[in-house]
Amino acid sequence: MDALAEDFDLSRLPRSFYEDPFPTYRALREHAPVKRMPDGSLFLTRWADLDRIYRDTRNFSSDKTEEFRPKYGDGTPLYEHHTTSLVFNDPPLHTRVRRLIAGALMPRALAAMEPGLVALVDRLLDAMAERGGEADLIEHYAAAIPIEVIGNLLAVPHEEREPLRGWSLAILGALEPAVTPEAAARGNAAVEEFLTYLRTLVACRRAAPGDPNADVLTRLIIGEADGERLTERELLHNCIFLLNAGHETTTNLIGNGLEALLRFPEERARLVADPGLIGTAVEEFLRFESSNQLGNRRAAADTEIGGVTVPAGTLITLCIGAANRDPERFADPERLDVGRQPNRHLAFAGGAHMCAGMNLARMEGRIAIGRFLARFPGYRLASAPVRGGRARFRGFLSLPVRLA
Repeated sequence: MDALAEDFDLSRLPRSFYEDPFPTYRALREHAPVKRMPDGSLFLTRWADLDRIYRDTRNFSSDKTEEFRPKYGDGTPLYEHHTTSLVFNDPPLHTRVRRLIAGALMPRALAAMEPGLVALVDRLLDAMAERGGEADLIEHYAAAIPIEVIGNLLAVPHEEREPLRGWSLAILGALEPAVTPEAAARGNAAVEEFLTYLRTLVACRRAAPGDPNADVLTRLIIGEADGERLTERELLHNCIFLLNAGHETTTNLIGNGLEALLRFPEERARLVADPGLIGTAVEEFLRFESSNQLGNRRAAADTEIGGVTVPAGTLITLCIGAANRDPERFADPERLDVGRQPNRHLAFAGGAHMCAGMNLARMEGRIAIGRFLARFPGYRLASAPVRGGRARFRGFLSLPVRLA
């Protein structure tokens, strides 16, 4: 067996993995596609295996009640948050929350949001141009866009948005496979601070409701027409989830896409020459450098994966980043192709847990990347970019560029 595959341990990753995990993913796909970890869990890297598991909610559960207890400690803020949020639950909670959120993100609602998003992006582009020709595409651009979009969805006052990014990074940082005590402390503090803020925001919205067709918080508060409501705990924690899910992954989509175009200049030239390719280009950025690299399931019954017996209770890591470069599914998968079709990637998961906000993320990616290229087609690196240093969420902390 290849040494990279044989030695792989998700709980002890070398620094080189965070910079470039794809050689390891390739070795695992070829030599150990159903890799047993030292703790007994499984790590999967083939597209077909992930696609099957996403669709099979009877045999594979998203509930993290048992898995997260030893990781965070029963009763901690992180444990309460992650075991209440949409993504780490099975029906009926998952179904109720997803239906409420998805109802506020229908095509008509997204179309109404687009002019405001274009105006935001253009303001950020103007501000970067005024900086003297250099900018950090994360700090000055990619990270600023989803914060404003999600802030608008929840109708968070502009003057109160400054802490949102820090809270999000701290909470999501605690989802890494191995969590340090310092990261856990930051995450717990962020959950508590966020809850304190949201209690006040929710009280204000109850007193003065917004338009449920545009204000997701109002929609979550009033519930469905049939009288179904979220509990206060479900409401608060799924507001946190909305910010986190809509912020980090979209920031990474924009940053990863613009950096990938620097590594594939012929594809950048192709996209600049034909802006109509921006839709397929965004799908390719999602496949090529998936914002969210890892998902998780628990075997709910005795089953098998790829000929390997899997007892009920087995924890499973789904490697989205590896599956999206599986040569059994994608031709020449290590090459960026902004016109790739078909492109049935798994960046938004699949099945019942397909990302409810995926079309919003796509719209943000199309507008942010497309308008940036139209304004600054000759951008280039000013200094070395800095990766985020995380296994689950792949993105950059810093991406310094010269704009012309």
